[in-house]
Amino acid sequence: MTATGASSPAWTIRDLTAEDLGWMAAQEERMFGASAWSRELIQHDYLYGLTRYRGLSLEGELVGYSVYGYDGDAFHLLNIAVVPDARGRGLGRALMDDFMAAAREEKAPDAWLEVAVDNVPALALYRSYGFEDVRIRRKYYQPEGIDALVMRVELRGFEPLTP
Repeated sequence: MTATGASSPAWTIRDLTAEDLGWMAAQEERMFGASAWSRELIQHDYLYGLTRYRGLSLEGELVGYSVYGYDGDAFHLLNIAVVPDARGRGLGRALMDDFMAAAREEKAPDAWLEVAVDNVPALALYRSYGFEDVRIRRKYYQPEGIDALVMRVELRGFEPLTP
């Protein structure tokens, strides 16, 4: 998936490779601190999980990633992030389009995610895709003890936005 245009530089989305995992782990620590996914967790899940690791490059440099999976029952967004210096350019939306398109390809009836209740930009992004509040998971994000909002969207009628 790529986008180009006069108002925005080119970006691409691709599957991450094992060589990209160190970069991802460093970004996790940089952005999420104590609640970041560890390098070991990333490595193990990459090798043995039922997940897909996607990276977004802007002008040839990785600046974002997402992790999602489908176990035949639930299509689930597990992680999505754009490095701080690249935010505000619609790159999170590009990663969400990629996630939603993959869910459609799998013919999943709905998609799920958890998000920190205080992550206002992410909540706005997810709601713009039709995600609705399902329930609160108390103290989900550790060690900070931040609650997570579980969200779900039915996938009937989803059409990806053009960048």
